Amino acid sequence: MNKILKLNETDLDVTVQGGLGWEELRDYLSDYHLLYSPDPGPSATIAGGLANSCSGTNAARYGTAKENVLSITVVLADGTIIKTKKRARKSAAGYNLTGLFVGSEGTLGIITEATLKLWTKPKFENIAVISFPSIADAASTVTSIVQNGIYANALELLDETMMRFINESGETTSKYDVNPTLMLKLGGDSKETVKLLTNSVKKICAQNNSKTFRFAETEDEKEELWTARKVALWSTINWGKANIDPEVNVWTTDVAVPISNFVKTISETQDDIKQSGFISSIVGHAGDGNFHALILYKHEDYQKCRDLVQRMVDRALVHEGTCTGEHGVGYGKRGYLEEEVGEDTIALMRKIKLALDPERILNPDKIFKIDPNDHEP
Repeated sequence: MNKILKLNETDLDVTVQGGLGWEELRDYLSDYHLLYSPDPGPSATIAGGLANSCSGTNAARYGTAKENVLSITVVLADGTIIKTKKRARKSAAGYNLTGLFVGSEGTLGIITEATLKLWTKPKFENIAVISFPSIADAASTVTSIVQNGIYANALELLDETMMRFINESGETTSKYDVNPTLMLKLGGDSKETVKLLTNSVKKICAQNNSKTFRFAETEDEKEELWTARKVALWSTINWGKANIDPEVNVWTTDVAVPISNFVKTISETQDDIKQSGFISSIVGHAGDGNFHALILYKHEDYQKCRDLVQRMVDRALVHEGTCTGEHGVGYGKRGYLEEEVGEDTIALMRKIKLALDPERILNPDKIFKIDPNDHEP
């Protein structure tokens, strides 16, 4: 179940089987200068990414999995096989069943096939790395870029701890300023377009106290600069094993807030982490208000870390955000989801679940407790 079934270059879509790895699809499409925008973890499959409504570094420009799927084929709990739509880019025909299954985390059906939207890659692209004296300055720059209508192909934020971990990881040949840092991809159909975009971004960065503004000059350097972003998780884990405890744990969690509340939320979270005595790196898909905390903790500090994550989620909800921008709910964030949407909304989800899976065989108790009287966390 890992085949590419049909590429429709004219229509910019491709039909694939659910078990196909997204990296395999990326490599296949690169020969056609095309892009499927979601870029989750390296081992993710297309079906897994859709079930989790994944996104990644490209989401601010091209959208998440929800915005990049035309139709899916799903096996229901009773063995019925359904296809949700045809290939048309728009349709007013019936319920949005595609949207129902995407993000359902395998609780409603098993995705076996999908027709995905594609994008044409920009002909020219700059990658820039900009450092700032504070995470508030970096986050304010993101807000200004978005509010000025500048569409970066990717807009990532890494805090100073993350930059230190990357420098010490040995994964990159270059060393970076140990300061809060933005990594941007700016693309267009001509060098002139990209130059204008870059100059506009550079001006906004200067207005927000940027310290350095570094470009990738060659393809190899572009690859390395973006590698610094991609090794964030492993750099954090390896640093923790080497400097805290070989058995150190890492709690990875994410939230997302409206871009107008991004500066306040991420600054308060960083302060809370420091005051709690934990070492944690922060990395964010800043263009859409989504950021991740990678918190290093020992086994005996589990509850203290859990309390920190609870405050992080509470803070995001106060600022009109969500308990998870892209990691999903699973078991760990069931209580947070109830805080976010309320019991009446959970009750409706429960009705849909039981209507499609009355025997409760598909990922039972993921996202919410099937039995509302279950007192397990």
